[in-house]
Amino acid sequence: MLTKTKNVAFLFLVVLLLAALAACGGQTTTTEPAANTGGTTTDAPAQPAAPTTAPTAPTARKVATFIWTQEFDNLNPMYTNMWFSAITQQIWNASAWNFDVDNNPNPVLVTEIPSPENGGISPDGRTITIKLRDDIKWSDGTPITSADFIFSYEMLMNPANTVNSTYPYSLITEISAPDERTVVTTFEEPFIPWVANLWGFVLPKHILEPVFEAEGSLDTAPWNLAPTVSAGPYVFAEWESGSYARFVRNENYYGTPAKIDEIFFRFVPDDAAQVAALRTGTGDLGTFISQADIPTLEQAGIEVFAVVSGYDEGWYIYFGKEAHPALADKRVRQAIAMCFDRFSINRDLLLGLTQPAVTFWDNTPYANPNLAPWPYDPASANALLDQAGWIDSNGDGVRDKDGVELILKHGTTTRAIRQDTQAVAQQNLAGCGIRLEPVGFASNVFFQSYGGGGPMPTGQLDIGQWSASEAFPDPDSSRWLCSEIPTDQYPDGVNDQKICDEELDRLFRLQATQIDFEERQKTFWRIGEIMYDNVYWLGVWQDLDTWAISARMENVKISGASPFYSIAEWDIKQ
Repeated sequence: MLTKTKNVAFLFLVVLLLAALAACGGQTTTTEPAANTGGTTTDAPAQPAAPTTAPTAPTARKVATFIWTQEFDNLNPMYTNMWFSAITQQIWNASAWNFDVDNNPNPVLVTEIPSPENGGISPDGRTITIKLRDDIKWSDGTPITSADFIFSYEMLMNPANTVNSTYPYSLITEISAPDERTVVTTFEEPFIPWVANLWGFVLPKHILEPVFEAEGSLDTAPWNLAPTVSAGPYVFAEWESGSYARFVRNENYYGTPAKIDEIFFRFVPDDAAQVAALRTGTGDLGTFISQADIPTLEQAGIEVFAVVSGYDEGWYIYFGKEAHPALADKRVRQAIAMCFDRFSINRDLLLGLTQPAVTFWDNTPYANPNLAPWPYDPASANALLDQAGWIDSNGDGVRDKDGVELILKHGTTTRAIRQDTQAVAQQNLAGCGIRLEPVGFASNVFFQSYGGGGPMPTGQLDIGQWSASEAFPDPDSSRWLCSEIPTDQYPDGVNDQKICDEELDRLFRLQATQIDFEERQKTFWRIGEIMYDNVYWLGVWQDLDTWAISARMENVKISGASPFYSIAEWDIKQ
């Protein structure tokens, strides 16, 4: 059920979908050893009577094993946009707030969510003031103060650090810490989606400032791969690249202590290995479950459920100087949309449990209701390609123009469903005279930024395929801003398609300032029309987060915005 939630923080409206969640009841039990049954000889003196109550054995250490099909690329939140890395922040680090199972903001490091009523938001909407709890501390016992927040901002904005993105901190005109428990940020104009974008992480100043002073950058700080000092219910213990990572209970945690002793992440190469681990009981949690694997897991007693998290799988068209010249023509992009049978992928590969995404904001109030998926219509697609002047002049089955063949390089990760999609798309587009050359990448390579040599932002691909959600539960995105196009001078830009559409840019900037929900909604509907008509982004399927939970896990609650927001409360049946 879709609902609209009005955040008390500034008329900030988000979409909610009440998902079926795992919440298995049960008590933790301990096992007693068998009583001593040794006998006595007839001529031996009588033995003292055995105690009536046998001693209780120590409770077994609780370890939950999470199966990850993609290994972390980095654990410092400044340097990663990988989903598998980002969501672990809720396990070992802390944010000012997270989002509960209904995607409502939930205070973590702060005493309350800022609002006009409590003085946290100024009357003009430009200034956000947060008040920190007085009991928060890092895992080594050092207090967390406003100085850590200011340091985090400074590190994010310092050009010496090749960070993933500076948005929206780059919009802040002033930041200050009047005292150890207060942080004040001021924007040039009202920034409505602040609650989904600000203070999602905090860095330990006392650990990282000496590194920055010594090295001049945090790019290679050991903490990035081994954050042994953090602020969450768990703390980093070990990471064996290519195999596993371990996080153990933070004994200095300022909140309620975690019930599980250790979260063990096992990295596996593919979906099949994940399913095998869950079925055999060697894994307790998995995600990105293929629809085809759901019946098998449910038969094995694994609970599988989905939550809306703002993600939709899509094709991202590249517009940089290295792009194929055909992609500059809107008619060619529209033809690609109609050549690609996304309906069969959803029906056959995804068992009809999903459907093609229409906009980047499907399943939210910001998705334009007047749009429908581009139809699978090869005849119309071929007509458009003819009009655009791309014809097969040499009879080799591939269209060409001005001596250039219509050959496009398509890249994605090595997930089985994505590779299967590449095969279908390659066959579909061949029927329209377009040769699609599929390329697969390890996830830690594919999702690299421009500065890290990522294949999409550096122009190695014509089309990239992945699933993304920028600021869920808010619809805000900086991905298509002209100012976010990465360059050698600005390697941190997140506009890896290198699109610069002036109207689109204006509308994205406008929506971030619109207090009225209906006005902002209409802006997003117009944004959706522009992106749809120009095929800047082509939805392949609606990508709800699908989770699999073993029967021995209990008290599990998962949010679409902050999956592990309640991880300290999770438990294991003994």
